[in-house]
Amino acid sequence: MLIREELEAREEKILSSLASLSKKTRGREKEDLPCQLRTEYQRDRDRIIHSKSFRRLKHKTQVFIAPKGDHYRTRLTHTLEVAQIARTVARALALNEDLTEAIALGHDLGHTPFGHAGEAALNEVFSQGFKHNEQSLRVVKYLEKGKGLNLTWEVCDGILHHTGEELPATLEGQIVRIADRIAYINHDIDDALRSNIIKSSDLPKYCLETLGQEHGKRIDTMVKDLVMNSWGKGKIQMSVAVQDATDCLRAYLFENVYVGSVAKQEEEKAKRMIKEFFYFLLKYPEKILLQISNVDKERLVCDYIAGMTDSYILLQYEKYFLPSTWN
Repeated sequence: MLIREELEAREEKILSSLASLSKKTRGREKEDLPCQLRTEYQRDRDRIIHSKSFRRLKHKTQVFIAPKGDHYRTRLTHTLEVAQIARTVARALALNEDLTEAIALGHDLGHTPFGHAGEAALNEVFSQGFKHNEQSLRVVKYLEKGKGLNLTWEVCDGILHHTGEELPATLEGQIVRIADRIAYINHDIDDALRSNIIKSSDLPKYCLETLGQEHGKRIDTMVKDLVMNSWGKGKIQMSVAVQDATDCLRAYLFENVYVGSVAKQEEEKAKRMIKEFFYFLLKYPEKILLQISNVDKERLVCDYIAGMTDSYILLQYEKYFLPSTWN
């Protein structure tokens, strides 16, 4: 028996009847020979980790644009925190941890430079509209390596539906959807406290009484509650009380951190930069050596900008828009 087959047999033996089994995947768009050592979802996880798009996340904004401090989250550290929380929940519920991890690691691959400010800017100028979850799917299906990563249907579904109105088809994908929110609510509070944008005494008392006074305690409460209220059910969910407190904290962040705070004062500059660069590249696509063939030029420019890091777009903007001194 191959090691992969032994792992697949182990999944059938120990995982819940609600779990997504590797050997029962809906498969890939292009047929791929099975691996001797790894299950299909393990292969997807590895393909994502070794991709350039994944590495670029380390230089993409989470909330604070190009932060100077070493301890602020980036899009990469956010992704790792989501994966850690999601894996804990999946393991506790006897669901497929490998599928959960693959979805978590790939969910934000399509995020723009400057975080949601960049996403909003591209959505305003790109005629087809722009959503980072749709772009993440586009990255893994078409853009990475110039041909996509050829991931399984379940991973692609989880990436696409980690946000938005439609739920993922698998419970593993639903875990990532909620783990994403658990992660960013808590680490964005931590970063906002570190930067003195808010104070601990400002946080809603009702939320703290329900979830906990400290960062780790709040995550612990949310995760345990999620596990206890999802056990043996066909849906991943929190209790009403913990869900309300979580939503309350999220609303507080939108009002005091995400919109109108000093942390967001540079966002309009970032959005203007992305828009100007978008129109510039539409006019001069040869600047980035784009081959305009059957693919829509607007689409190519959008893909190019969405893949840029904060630091790279700053360098490119300086190169094309700011005068250099005469030497």
